[in-house]
Amino acid sequence: MWTLSTSEDGSAYHHGDLRRSLIAAARELLRSGGVEAVTLREAARLAGVSHNAPYRHFASREALLAALAAEGFRELRRALDAAGSRAEPAGRLTALGRAYLHFANADRATFRLMFGGVVDGAAHPDLAEASGSAFGALRNVVAAREPSAPAEREALRAWALVHGLAHLVADRKIDAAQAEACLT
Repeated sequence: MWTLSTSEDGSAYHHGDLRRSLIAAARELLRSGGVEAVTLREAARLAGVSHNAPYRHFASREALLAALAAEGFRELRRALDAAGSRAEPAGRLTALGRAYLHFANADRATFRLMFGGVVDGAAHPDLAEASGSAFGALRNVVAAREPSAPAEREALRAWALVHGLAHLVADRKIDAAQAEACLT
């Protein structure tokens, strides 16, 4: 699908997937300068569109950040699913923990956006759904591992452990190997 946009000089042109391009530009800004660097205007500039073009897809900067965080949660879910599918049943929870640590360490800026409280997930249904889906991957593994245990509570415990370790690694308080050793 092509979207009609205007370039900086005011001429019209078509853009293949403006929403996706703006999210990619926002991710680049996030990785290079943190949350503060992500603006609709800068994302538009990097995507090569007019400064008004992002408003066709994002009502505000927060909406762009929410889309970026939702994409991060979808990537995390894919990483968790892949790790779980490769592991033996007894090792799935540990495999998910390692995948979570790897995700957080590989893309610290997105990880911090996802969990940093910058965006209100309740105000953005797509973000809430993506976040819930990522947690659901963990809950499913816990439920399969310990069918008689309350899966929600045990999944929350596991998440708290790995999330805390991920933050310690991201803040350079411990290294990734130390964090992984805590999962076994």
